[in-house]
Amino acid sequence: MQKILLATNNNGKVIEIKALLEELGIAVFTPSDLGLNLDIIEDGQTYAENAAKKAVAFSQLSGMCALGDDSGLEVDVLHGQPGIQSHRFCPIPNASDRDRRDYLLQQLVNMPRPWTARFCATVAIATPSLGVKLVTGTCKGEIIPEERGTNGFGYDPIFYIPETGRTMAELTLGEKNLLSHRAHAVLNAIPILKDVFGI
Repeated sequence: MQKILLATNNNGKVIEIKALLEELGIAVFTPSDLGLNLDIIEDGQTYAENAAKKAVAFSQLSGMCALGDDSGLEVDVLHGQPGIQSHRFCPIPNASDRDRRDYLLQQLVNMPRPWTARFCATVAIATPSLGVKLVTGTCKGEIIPEERGTNGFGYDPIFYIPETGRTMAELTLGEKNLLSHRAHAVLNAIPILKDVFGI
């Protein structure tokens, strides 16, 4: 069976991406599945740079096709912050997702609403022989001051999608994989993967 390595051990991302790749009929692995331990410093200036860095490093280490992604939340009244620093935006050491959400809301408390925002994602597909290819996806919405929903991770409970009347964390996995930034990017990557695997 054809194999792909996801350049992440983030369980939330793994669940979403595995579901999106199911139609390809390929075996999906994580670094922990293969006993690979590689600490990638995400010091790129763009989502594309970080996604490519992860995908290339894990492809070279494993000899497999690898999928890396990087994403962020961009809030208009914060001039696009936290953006590429979304995971590191909160100054608390070893911050939890809840810490990050609380810190973001603290920055917004005196700003006029609605707090329009977008999630942005870039997916990189790397193979040892073909190099790296990049695709993107976005999801527009707004930040709300109260948490809603228990699905998802990161900023999902405060990211409201007006056309659904729900936050990202109130969506089922199936619904999220029709709407989310990461889903759009992964779906845009499927033609590349079909070409790589000759499907």
